[in-house]
Amino acid sequence: MNAGAFVFLIPITAIICMTALKMARLRPPSGLQMLPPEVTDRLEALEHEVGTLRQELSETQERLDFTERLVSQSKSAQRLSPS
Repeated sequence: MNAGAFVFLIPITAIICMTALKMARLRPPSGLQMLPPEVTDRLEALEHEVGTLRQELSETQERLDFTERLVSQSKSAQRLSPS
């Protein structure tokens, strides 16, 4: 095989490989398709519970930030007032 034919085959082979990789990524893994309905329901319940916990954590952090601001304002007010 001469060098000219070889140079021509390299880009074609690369295009074919890239297309095959993209197609493989589009297809979902076979293990995820075979989950029983009970597992799917439990997974959805866990996702909902995690979402609820995240919301509660966010609200708790907001309350902590508010409390920290009040405490720092109180301390700075005490330092500014003459005793």
